[in-house]
Amino acid sequence: MRLFTSKAAAAVLFTFGLAACAREGDIQQTGILTSYTACPPVAVVAPAGDVTLFDPAGSTDANAIDVVANITNVRSTCTGTDVGENIITEVTFDIQARRRDNRGARSVTLPYFTTIVQGNTNVVAKRIRQVTLTFADGAYRTSTSGAATSRVLRSAATLPEDIRRQITRERRPGAADAAIDPMSDPAVRAAVERARFEVLLGFELTPDQLRYNATR
Repeated sequence: MRLFTSKAAAAVLFTFGLAACAREGDIQQTGILTSYTACPPVAVVAPAGDVTLFDPAGSTDANAIDVVANITNVRSTCTGTDVGENIITEVTFDIQARRRDNRGARSVTLPYFTTIVQGNTNVVAKRIRQVTLTFADGAYRTSTSGAATSRVLRSAATLPEDIRRQITRERRPGAADAAIDPMSDPAVRAAVERARFEVLLGFELTPDQLRYNATR
């Protein structure tokens, strides 16, 4: 994924604690339904949703698995879609972990990332933070939670009025263009993509960890 810091980055303002919003909105007119929301959906990147630590390091043998952690229970809220300069999104999530050896208290620190992506491909902002998991003596499992806030300029995530009119304009039954999907117009599709943001999160994996997740 490429990190963009130009004009697109200026469209996004970040405030992170430990993660990053979603709400659904529809535009519907005369039988044509187009899903669109100014709130960025939130998702865990599939290959980075869990991490496995090995002891000894460098081994990928099942008997060498030391700690396994995964991101779960991602929850989000979104406000500011109608008023204010920013669309504010709040996200909370849990990190659950288990270890092989329950002897002794132990802390494990893991890096994770949160990004905002515009138009499915442009990473306009990325933050890497760390979370610490603490195992009590005798415990095989532990968990912790995280939260973050992201701010996206409402003007950047709002469809231009002419595009919205084109999507929602009345279509008369029997008219030649009544059944034409507005998204088939490249200009409409491009405008929707530019206004679409999403929040992605996951563990910041090493190349070996990513390869392990992809091939196991």
